[in-house]
Order: sequence, then structure tokens, then C-alpha cells
Amino acid sequence: MAQIRAIRKRMTAVGTIARITKTMQMIATAKFTAALARARDSRPYTDAIRRLVGEVSGAAGEYDSPLFSSKGNTKKELLLVISSDRGLCGAYNGNVLKTAMQHIRSKDQDGVDVSVETAGKKSNAFFKFQKMEPLNQLTVGDKPSFEDVARIATRYMEEFAEGKWDAVRVTYMRFVSNARQVPETIQLLPLASEEANTDTTEDGASANYEFSPSAGEILDDLLPRSVKTTLFQVFNDAVVSENIMRMIAMKAATENANDLGKDLRRDYNRARQAQITTELTEIISGAAALE
Repeated sequence: MAQIRAIRKRMTAVGTIARITKTMQMIATAKFTAALARARDSRPYTDAIRRLVGEVSGAAGEYDSPLFSSKGNTKKELLLVISSDRGLCGAYNGNVLKTAMQHIRSKDQDGVDVSVETAGKKSNAFFKFQKMEPLNQLTVGDKPSFEDVARIATRYMEEFAEGKWDAVRVTYMRFVSNARQVPETIQLLPLASEEANTDTTEDGASANYEFSPSAGEILDDLLPRSVKTTLFQVFNDAVVSENIMRMIAMKAATENANDLGKDLRRDYNRARQAQITTELTEIISGAAALE
């Protein structure tokens, strides 16, 4: 009887877990759908800014910008690590933090001092545990706004232009497709001036444009805007990746709970059948003893 009672309690607990994980899966699915729509909506604008920078740069001649190179060789770099605020999202945080640590160790070997900023409670707790106190803990949330991200990007550009950092990089989970998310570290600053012309047309049509104001003045506005839109796209991709990985993790957890519930139901039926058989045997034996 005690075994049957224990199995029944486990069945109840597993059923409750399955309902919770199913609910979390549905929530993650809704958030993923909304986040994916935001990321897809912002992608054309980000790509258009990059193309425009390439076209204008083709006619800018010897244009130079403080965003193209650092002022000195300070051997200091800033790394922004984007993680989640909550767990239960599979290997999302683990892969991002592993990629960040690999980058930090490689820079340490080159004699570069890497300072860390975090976006997400999980990365903040991780680096504190590693005795690497983050400079700042950014709060962007599940729905990053362009205004909030633009302020972060503006601060990065100002600090880079002042020569505080030789480079500013971001480690995040890039969304490729529903079945693939890739952790990577990208360079936000300095901008690669040699890549500015990669989007120009093959026939050199961009060189025939006449700009008013001048191409240099236009680039003075486009380059900061390009940094802001790139960082904004990075945050959007990170949110999409987080939610789809949580959706997949909760789906797997629900399926495992349902499978365990079936096994417990089978064990319960066997234990119940054994108990009934024992009771019938006792009744028959008692009746036979009275004859």
C-alpha cells in the first residue's frame, strides 16, 4: 500500500510539472513569434543603412572618421556579453558565456586587458563568480527599444573616440534559423573602413552620385547610425534565440514528463494488480481454512 501511495504522489507531481512546462512552452512560443517579427522588421533597415554607407563611402575619397581606428594603443578592450535574465532555456547561456570566455582568454594571451559589460542577470552572476566584476549591468528587457540601445551605442562611440578602448566587441547568440543559433563575438568598433566599399555596385555607379551636403557630412551621420542599428539588431537576434531555445527546452521537458507519467502509470497498475491478487489470495485462503 505504501508503494502505491508513493507512486500516486509521483504521478501527481509529474503531471503538475508537465502542465507547468507546457504553459512555459506556450509562453515562449508567443514571445518567440513576437521577437522574430521585430527582428525581421528591423533587418531591412539595418541592411539598407549598411548599403548606403558603402555607396556614400565610394564617393567620399579620403574620408576619415574617429570610428575607423582607435586613438592609441591602450591594450584595453570592452566586451558586451548578452545573456538572459532567466534560466530554463537550454544551452543558451552556457554557449554564450563559453564563447565570451574563449575570447577573453585569447586576448589575455595577446596582452590585451578585456573589461566586461553584461546585459542579462545570468552573465552578470557568471562573471561575478569568476571574480571579473562587470563595469556595468545593462537592462534592456525582452523588448529592446531602439532609444535604449542607441544610448548604449552612443556611449560606446564616445568612449572609443576618446581612446578609452582599442575595440568594442559583443558576444551574443546569433539567430540563423529555427533550427540553428550560433554564439559569436562580433566587432562593433572600430568600423572597418576597408569594408565600406563592399556593397557598392560593380559598375561603380555610386561614384557618379552628387551629394548635397557632401559625402563626408553624410557619413558623419550614417556611421553612428550604422553602429546603433547593428547593436539594435544584435539585441533583437539575442532575444529571438533565447525564446526559441526556451521553447525547445520546455517542449523536451514536457515530452519527458509525459513519458515518465506513462511509466509511472504502468508501475501503478502493476502494483495495484499485485495488491489485488494478494488480497484475493488471502480471502480464498481464509475461506478454505474455515471449511
